[in-house]
Amino acid sequence: LNPQNGAPITLPSQDMVLGLYYITKGKKTMGDEIVRGEGKHFYSAEEVVIAYNEKKIDLHAFIKVKVELRDARGNYSRKLIETTVGRVIFNQNVPKEVGYINALLTKKNLREIIGDIITITNVPKAAKFLDDIKLLGFRIAFQGGLSFNINDLIIPSIKEEVLENAKGEVDEVWDNYNMGLITNNERYNQIVDIWSRVDTRITETLIRELAQDKQGFNSVYMMLDSGARGSKQQIKQLCGIRGLMAKPRKSGSSGSEIIENPILSNFKGGLNVLDYFISTHGARKGLADTALKTADAGYLTRRLVDVAQDVVITEEDCGTLRGIATSALKDNEEVVEPLLDRIVGRTSLHNIYNLQTDETIVEAGSEITDYIAKRIEEAGIETVEIRSVLTCESKRGVCVKCYGKNLATGNLAQKGDAVGIIAAQSIGEPGTQLTLRTFHVGGVAGSASVESSLYAKFDGTIQFDGLRSVATEN
Repeated sequence: LNPQNGAPITLPSQDMVLGLYYITKGKKTMGDEIVRGEGKHFYSAEEVVIAYNEKKIDLHAFIKVKVELRDARGNYSRKLIETTVGRVIFNQNVPKEVGYINALLTKKNLREIIGDIITITNVPKAAKFLDDIKLLGFRIAFQGGLSFNINDLIIPSIKEEVLENAKGEVDEVWDNYNMGLITNNERYNQIVDIWSRVDTRITETLIRELAQDKQGFNSVYMMLDSGARGSKQQIKQLCGIRGLMAKPRKSGSSGSEIIENPILSNFKGGLNVLDYFISTHGARKGLADTALKTADAGYLTRRLVDVAQDVVITEEDCGTLRGIATSALKDNEEVVEPLLDRIVGRTSLHNIYNLQTDETIVEAGSEITDYIAKRIEEAGIETVEIRSVLTCESKRGVCVKCYGKNLATGNLAQKGDAVGIIAAQSIGEPGTQLTLRTFHVGGVAGSASVESSLYAKFDGTIQFDGLRSVATEN
């Protein structure tokens, strides 16, 4: 488990994820493409495997089969569910206690599934499961022949039209500038904004069209969607447009960040001389940055360790009456980190009651487990006061109650744990990773177009006071 956040670190990656994604993906009969065995009913998983080995049903066929399901409370029941042949085969490797996993596997849900398996069963069983799905993933990725050729890179249908419109808009902005209606900075910002919007639109269409190609069995799309390799950015550069490029600059010098003429060609169609020249300049920026910034990130970790190295767990309970109020982390209305994630594994400062039923959810000084945190959330409580390292009153170091759970083991911290060092390294490690990021995208400017609307969370009446409005095209 990762000491930063308690998520499992041992995850399948690359080909393994791709194979698992492929085996759990379903396919429906369409036109000439007939999926054998679609809609058949089976009594048990064994029957499905026999039928598949006898080539009576296809790997991706949707079938109905009786399986053991486990609900959120941990009760088991046998039910007839719709699933795919591949998922049945995958579930042969899942420990019995976990129940049947009926989902399309991506890197993201694999992390959750592995986390659940560690919680429900034990580490040896989870290790065996990981080993089994490693073999399965590699085998299926090999049998499925999941490589791609240049025709799998689909050029979005709207590309030409969108680019024509954008060129028109840019010409208009230039006319306004030449007539002296806007300043040079405004002109620059408007042009960059036009191209960012084009970029976003082409990317969205591209991903949508890739997803529909071959019923979602387009190799490039599968690699992206399963999280095995590649990002939307990279695929956009392969078959959309390369987009706006960032200027490499000496640190500290000011000036515009983004070159205002984007590269409109892509790697499938090939770049012309000017495009190529601008690209090299982005790629070199990446290399130079990597060399320079890795050292900075390492130095940051050193300074953090120097500050925090004396924070060690020294006693069970310091007996403080202070704590901090914690609520969900929000960016305007968007929840960045829900309350649940912030309080699990911490110690509650007061008794917490459910206001509707008056029952005690958790008593003061006890640990907030996953189950308790869910109950707090269901009771509609938005702020919880928890014990914190910041308010701990131990003479030296901190106490177990104020620190809470050690995420690497999943149990409460113990005396002598060097929690300061863990914290310093947890912040320093992603820092080193972030530096290497520019290197991968190759200096493409990242600026998405801004949202033009706000969404209310609740129903109600709005009253505007002194409203000044701007007309938009649509």
